[in-house]
Amino acid sequence: MIYRNVIAPSRAFTQFSHELIRHPRLSSDAVRLLTWQLSLPRGARESLSATAARARIGGCAFTRAKRQLKEEGFVHERRVQGPGGRWVTQQLVSSTPLTSDQAAKFLSRTPLPACTEPVTPQVVPSPRKPAAGRPTTPSTGRHPEEDLREDTSDLPAEAVTDSPRLEEARALVLSLHLLSPALRHIPPGMRDELARLATRWLDAGHTSADIHEHLLRGLPGGGTPVHRPGGLVRYLLRDLPSLALPSPPAAGDGLSARLRGTRECSGLGHIQPMLFRPLADEDLCPECASCTPPRAQRLRPSS
Repeated sequence: MIYRNVIAPSRAFTQFSHELIRHPRLSSDAVRLLTWQLSLPRGARESLSATAARARIGGCAFTRAKRQLKEEGFVHERRVQGPGGRWVTQQLVSSTPLTSDQAAKFLSRTPLPACTEPVTPQVVPSPRKPAAGRPTTPSTGRHPEEDLREDTSDLPAEAVTDSPRLEEARALVLSLHLLSPALRHIPPGMRDELARLATRWLDAGHTSADIHEHLLRGLPGGGTPVHRPGGLVRYLLRDLPSLALPSPPAAGDGLSARLRGTRECSGLGHIQPMLFRPLADEDLCPECASCTPPRAQRLRPSS
């Protein structure tokens, strides 16, 4: 059950009909905008947009509410030329629907506000001294000296059109929304450009996992929203890093420089293989060689 407690105010109130408050074709923003305007004191010149700002009605909601009020006849507007040739927009707000003819008759009896803004006089420029030297004609028909490609991130289409990795790059771009929620709203018009940038990475030897890892490192942390995910991906993929290739193994026995020149002890006194650096051609480490009698040696395979 619903219980209602209504206390009639003793002052500062406005009466509205139930048909206006419960209008089936007016949204809550439209009713709030209309009732706010009707509650203003007589003679107030507050516009509908100013009322919407005070009522915290957003731009799209205000446009929709104003359109509904005009369609139902609660709001009428007209443009007239006022004093001094200035055009003025008149707005009429009524508590009951009015036709266009009724609103025009009412607005025709409303005096236009006088122009209170001062007229800005024309400022005559002061005489200037001519520049030194003879006048020259600006050069035309050629580009400036600076490299225009510096400020552009798009690549020529023919640079990667023939690459066999282009389709893989396109699939990578289409799956970026799975990589992070921050990359969910990439504009479709940027996918070809991002695919060409990703193709350069793939052609240079990088893998899709390398690109994913690079993009994840470039995303802001702490839940910071990304307002232009396409521009961020383009910025991260614009510079192509060099691929770090593994160093070839050293020729010979394949040992590192630290272990090169060592030999495994042939004695039996070690639980695990023991490496030592011989002074001559000995097969026993100093520990095994110092034993008396010497420890038995393992049979070394004949070469």
